[in-house]
Amino acid sequence: MFLTISTTGTPERPATDLGYLLHKHPDKAQTFSTAHGTAHVFYPEASAEHCTAALLLEVDPVALVRRGKGKGRGGAPDAALAQYVNDRPYAASSLLSVAMATVFKSALNGACRALPERAGEALPLRIEVPALPARGGAELVHRLFAPLGWTHVEAVAVPLDERFPEWGDSRYVRLVLEGELRLADALRQLYVLLPVLDDAKHYWVAPDEVDKLLRAGEGWLARHPEQRLITSRYLSRRGGLTRQAMERLELVRLAESDDLEVESVDNAVDETTDTEEKPVPLAGRRREAILEALRAAGASRVLDLGCGQGQLVQALLKDVRFTEIVGVDVSMRALTVAARRLKLDRMGEKQAGRITLRQGALTYTDKRLKGYDAAVLSEVIEHLDLPRLPALEYAVFGSARPRTVLVTTPNVEYNVRWETLPAGHVRHGDHRFEWTREEFRDWAEQVAARHGYAVEFVAVGPDDPEVGPPTQMAVFTMTTVHGTTKEEKTA
Repeated sequence: MFLTISTTGTPERPATDLGYLLHKHPDKAQTFSTAHGTAHVFYPEASAEHCTAALLLEVDPVALVRRGKGKGRGGAPDAALAQYVNDRPYAASSLLSVAMATVFKSALNGACRALPERAGEALPLRIEVPALPARGGAELVHRLFAPLGWTHVEAVAVPLDERFPEWGDSRYVRLVLEGELRLADALRQLYVLLPVLDDAKHYWVAPDEVDKLLRAGEGWLARHPEQRLITSRYLSRRGGLTRQAMERLELVRLAESDDLEVESVDNAVDETTDTEEKPVPLAGRRREAILEALRAAGASRVLDLGCGQGQLVQALLKDVRFTEIVGVDVSMRALTVAARRLKLDRMGEKQAGRITLRQGALTYTDKRLKGYDAAVLSEVIEHLDLPRLPALEYAVFGSARPRTVLVTTPNVEYNVRWETLPAGHVRHGDHRFEWTREEFRDWAEQVAARHGYAVEFVAVGPDDPEVGPPTQMAVFTMTTVHGTTKEEKTA
């Protein structure tokens, strides 16, 4: 297996800086032992203007078969069929990816003590792989590499036999990539995409491969148009691992969209505690008020937007009039806890058919949420930054447009009645704001007017004559359907 990495430079910024970035001296030929053979790193050319580093992997086919036992766990699919005679020693595959991770470990991580600023800069790179198995052909090669910033992607099919052109092309291509990228980014892309194109791995894919994929895919995989194909092939089409990786990539995408850390997006649940407010009776009263409003509206298909650990979903499930219940939350940890709370894995098929738990951000439109009778946002809006509220407003009232929308939120005026709550503090550390009754009413009435809803307000909990109830609820009822009033539509 053979791969070359080339760059150009000037006397002020010589191309031989590539040696520093790869942590391999251009004047030396170095040899490294790997689990399946020997890797050699050398420089066919090294000057200030042009520098090329080459990685040659000599695979020991006997060691490959013995370590993989030819089949089953750890065995390469091709080796399982052909034992000692196969393409593994010649065509770039997961073997070359593993060798790259071993030999160029620091470069993959973007670390370079000698030239840290160069490690963070884009370089003019040319990468060549003479023989790359591509199950999907040259067209798939372009689909995988073109969105990653390469200005030139060349994938030339290798004929089965040049002497017999009528035999057609093999499944191998000669790959050439040119463009200005950080060296670490280029190496990470190759680390992932070489085995993806081969669509085979020489070792058993364990759960820790998800972490490896996400580390190598940082900065590019979450937004790649072929994300699902890449993830599935890299994880050897193992469904459970693929789903886990896709869920985590969705969190990365959502965090990048809002310029946040992933941890701040997936922060809805501390699995060791119950996140419901204290005292618990208020949480119970809130759920009862929501259920009563849903029954009064005649709703049967209900969205619980920001469902958290699934307390409301569980309450809805107990009432047979709610035939379809969809819980949506941005946090996969929250949805996992909800699934455990509901005992979905042990639930009967008919009962489980009423429930769907779905990952999603409430500030983005989702066509799957259209057409429902009602949507509930219970103690949700106060967890958003105020500038994000218009996005949530449009996603729920402008796009999904359920007939009824219930919104509950704390009444900040009541906070003085909580003896254990210090003055000036909000009720939960993640609350970005808490509104007075007047502020909540103004917001709700403006939302209703903009989107064709009427709104009424319901007190939840003891209604203190001075400061009002601890929780306030707005009940929105649709009056216009895409510009037509309900009365006009039924006339």
